[in-house]
Amino acid sequence: MKTSDFYFDLPEELIAQVPLKERDKSRLMVLDKETGKVSHNSFRDVLGFLKAGDCLVLNDTRVIPARLFGVKDTGANVEFLLLKRIDKNKWQTLVKPGKRAKIGSKFFFGNGKELTGEIVDLAEEGTRIIEFTYEGIFEEVLDRLGNMPLPPYITRKLEDKERYQTVYSKHRGSAAAPTAGLHFTEDLLKELKNRGVKIAYITLHVGLGTFRPVKAENILEHKMHSEFYMVSKETADLINGTKADGRRIISVGTTATRTLETLGDSDGRIREGNGWTDIFIYPGYRFKVIDGLLTNFHLPESTLIMLVSALAGRENVLRAYNEAVKERYRFFSFGDAMLII
Repeated sequence: MKTSDFYFDLPEELIAQVPLKERDKSRLMVLDKETGKVSHNSFRDVLGFLKAGDCLVLNDTRVIPARLFGVKDTGANVEFLLLKRIDKNKWQTLVKPGKRAKIGSKFFFGNGKELTGEIVDLAEEGTRIIEFTYEGIFEEVLDRLGNMPLPPYITRKLEDKERYQTVYSKHRGSAAAPTAGLHFTEDLLKELKNRGVKIAYITLHVGLGTFRPVKAENILEHKMHSEFYMVSKETADLINGTKADGRRIISVGTTATRTLETLGDSDGRIREGNGWTDIFIYPGYRFKVIDGLLTNFHLPESTLIMLVSALAGRENVLRAYNEAVKERYRFFSFGDAMLII
């Protein structure tokens, strides 16, 4: 299967640059994964598509201000994106320009005293391992000096940093938001619970895979980077109980999906635990845990549209995306949503 099989033409003006003023006022396309039929709705209409007994699974990761602008000891400006914490003081990072970040290179952030770093190793795909030196608590230093790591296709400044966090974000560690969850408000989640929909939380810290395009023409040659997940016994029991009752598991976002499918056995049951996943889901994959997916509209030729196509069929998805373009839906992180059931 070729990467180009997942291409669609997207006008640049449909890429949402800013979030809507109200989270739940986005549009919602509902796609029947069996028939390919679509309907056009508002996001709050999700209340009518979820049933009592269904379990909605949300990723409660919280984005850290992972973009740092530093100065090399030579005076050159360099940008760092923190991707994965290796230990207390070491991080895997993307560096621009990378040629300035050789092993032994030292960098200064802020006033040059609050935070310093040294490149101590090279990692996959040209990323670097940087070891930081600082006084106090690293998270507090990062809050002062770091910037929100918005995707490169968003060129407008984000006025409110919390709009790139879900209302239920909890565990810090992501380099990008699980954007399907940005549509939910606390009131909407409360109303879903009142209607008998179960809410479960998993954590997957979004890393390099979100920023990495598929460069291989044969998708089987693409390698996913690992991302850290945490699933509690409470969540595992809730999901397994839902499956045992014959009810549906609806994941919110591709990150929740990848976590659940990593942990699922052949009967669709999951186990509690922490670990790393590099699962790559593309057409031909047989889902073990999820029955439906709430997600945003994704980039052409990305691993995300491949995952969606695995659930609903490539032809159905591309047909729905072309209709979304025709109907002027908003795309990507701050865009509209799609529910596949």
